[in-house]
Amino acid sequence: MRHIGISGRQIGNDLPLALIAGPCQLEGLDHALGIAEVLLRLCEAHDMLFIFKASFDKANRTSANGARGPGLEAGLLQLEGVKSRLGVPVLTDVHTPEQAQSASEVVDILQVPAFLCRQTDLLVAAGETGKPVNIKKGQFLAPWEMAHAAEKVARTGNDAILLTERGASFGYNTLIADMRSLPIMAQTGYPIVMDATHAVQAPGGMGGSSGGDRSMAPVLARAAVAVGVAAVFLETHPDPDAAPSDGPNMIELDAMPDLIADLAALDAVAKARRIMP
Repeated sequence: MRHIGISGRQIGNDLPLALIAGPCQLEGLDHALGIAEVLLRLCEAHDMLFIFKASFDKANRTSANGARGPGLEAGLLQLEGVKSRLGVPVLTDVHTPEQAQSASEVVDILQVPAFLCRQTDLLVAAGETGKPVNIKKGQFLAPWEMAHAAEKVARTGNDAILLTERGASFGYNTLIADMRSLPIMAQTGYPIVMDATHAVQAPGGMGGSSGGDRSMAPVLARAAVAVGVAAVFLETHPDPDAAPSDGPNMIELDAMPDLIADLAALDAVAKARRIMP
């Protein structure tokens, strides 16, 4: 069972839970800092590793009119600001091999989006940076197929890999989360992450944008932690309905204290019983 070092802490399926959280899309440094400060305080209260997540570019918007974010250069400056001011590790998506190298100079974890999890050049470029790589499972893949995506990164000599479940396509505009995928992917030995907010997304469900049901995200997060995952991925926002992207499935920031407390308690039980393989 592999462990991955992040900012002096370790992430693993048999280690205390880590939280990867933040807004879907960067909306300015002050906005990011406000969210990160709240989450850091909550995680510190439970001795939980906090990794700030936000995207500089939402390259897979439903519509050409969808807001995409500040872009690579400005976005990395914002992420660097969060990292330097709060001393927290940061994670962001990369969409091209060229972005991987630039982002690796700032972020602690590179994330390969679900739609791109089979893109060999991107996976190799991310692996070659030497930074940990979080590969999100495509909605079109079976969990056992993620071993092939991980192998593409590992062949670069970089085995600091995380695998993330984010739901599977279930008819049109619908996803379903199969908790069996968590222990199945854990058979690779890599740390497993549950993305509970994207798993309640309704892709393209609002016509020109994606819908979702944020009330179900805490349900999936609690269920996954009870299985014994290494980390939970949650997108959160002070006012999700006003967010430029993924508002319907982001959790209100005010709801995070109770949810994080629940996840910490469930994780203690799951890890004591070593449920995951």
